[in-house]
Amino acid sequence: MLSIQVERNIVYTIAEEKLTDEDYDRLIPLLEEKIRSYGKIRWYFEMQEFEGWSLSAMWRDLKFDFSNKENLERIAMVGDKSWEKQLTQLMKPFTGAEIKYFGTNDKEEARNWIMKIEL
Repeated sequence: MLSIQVERNIVYTIAEEKLTDEDYDRLIPLLEEKIRSYGKIRWYFEMQEFEGWSLSAMWRDLKFDFSNKENLERIAMVGDKSWEKQLTQLMKPFTGAEIKYFGTNDKEEARNWIMKIEL
């Protein structure tokens, strides 16, 4: 299940349990619309009791990240499992975004980082 909130060019998501095609049916059009509106987007991806992706949902995620690597500016990954932290490293070759992992105790820091404006 995926909860989604949007604030300008920042998309906040909370992933619970296993992400499916239905989640990406909602998410990808929203991300594409934000890219059309803002050019570059930032993505806060919080994992709560996260079990990963269905195979088709994982493929859609990778395909989106790769085909939009110039449009993803920052991705904040928030979780509490070691494999979630490792996932952050595995994602780096598939996107041009600056990706940073935060523990669940550092959600506020992650939100501040994703909103931070570079001068």
